[in-house]
Amino acid sequence: MNEEQLKVKFEVTKKTLEQLQHRLHKLGTVVAEAERPSGLLQPFIPSPVIEGYRNKSVFSVNRGPDGHQRTVGCFLRSPGGKKMFCVPADHLKTVPARHLQVAQCYEAFLKQTPLDPRLDIHQLGPWRRLRVRTSSQGHTMAIITFHAQGLSQEAICAQKERAKEFFTSGPGAVCDLTSLYLKERVTSSPKQSCFHHYQLLSGEPYLFEDILGLKLRISPGAFFPPNTSTTEALFQVVANLGGVDQSTVVLDLSHSTGATGLSLAQWAAQVLSLRLVGQAVEDARWSVAFNEITNWECQRREVDKTVARLRKFQGDGQALVALVDPAGSRLPHRVIGALRGCPAIQKLVFVSGRPHAEDMETFLQLCCPVSGQDLQGEPFTLSQAVPVDTLPHTLSSQLVLAFTR
Repeated sequence: MNEEQLKVKFEVTKKTLEQLQHRLHKLGTVVAEAERPSGLLQPFIPSPVIEGYRNKSVFSVNRGPDGHQRTVGCFLRSPGGKKMFCVPADHLKTVPARHLQVAQCYEAFLKQTPLDPRLDIHQLGPWRRLRVRTSSQGHTMAIITFHAQGLSQEAICAQKERAKEFFTSGPGAVCDLTSLYLKERVTSSPKQSCFHHYQLLSGEPYLFEDILGLKLRISPGAFFPPNTSTTEALFQVVANLGGVDQSTVVLDLSHSTGATGLSLAQWAAQVLSLRLVGQAVEDARWSVAFNEITNWECQRREVDKTVARLRKFQGDGQALVALVDPAGSRLPHRVIGALRGCPAIQKLVFVSGRPHAEDMETFLQLCCPVSGQDLQGEPFTLSQAVPVDTLPHTLSSQLVLAFTR
């Protein structure tokens, strides 16, 4: 079954690269025979775990097809697509049993919570989305989104205490949660923007994951690759395509907990991380201290200005390699321009989860001929592409691309 899935994904990936080459050709780029997809695309690296591999699952709360107003699961359209229902997620092969157990207990908690009679059938009350995270050590973190608008402080405290009691000493204790968080959503008025903050109701504040001999800290709001079983293989592909060794300085432009850059530090001369924000910075700094990493540095300056300072990089025989992993966000145009305009960067490794969508435009800007004043510098050339099956039972995967010039 998985071999058939990989064949389909391989063909989709191949067509994506063909589309990239076709669009570059229209822009005036000469594509050599060796640069065509058949010569660039390597076989898929399969996932060691095929079912129940997700380390994070998100469950919505809404009206179910049976009429229950607060069903916990996934959205599904009715025949004809006119209505949306929430159905249990136990039919999904990607979700582990432990996550489903927490979702079932959360639904039981909601059923015990009376709805405010002032709410109509389309309103759900304060309890909303559930996120469940697990580590390979078997630890579990539950994060419940809570809308506090319109509730008194006394009512908010009472609701929080009910949730804590349910999951620590009530029916939800069967989940054996390591951490229980509340992600509180607060707005001062319906037309104003909201803000969120995480509050630990019980247990440990963080999860930890072991990757390539490193212990990494993960905060409740931090991004981490969803399939732990393929993460080590993904990071090793990045290191191999980047030619990372003791003569390499890595310019890390990835998001998440900084895990990719931290893993590369054991092979590189130095890693300079530029795009970490929020909790990810603190997670990375904790991981650096715990693992006694001495060649990793985080700079919180504007990326394009930092890259511009490296234009005259003289590394005493060292090579400067850029690592780009948007992790769901688009790479800003000014950053692409800075990468193009930095001649010291002769190799760039791009980890893409959406090569056919937003990332396609980034590839084009990296590789297209010089145009105007914002895309100066020698264009990059795609030299190799390695797909990694990070999300079995879906059409998605990670494509690691090596660009050189």
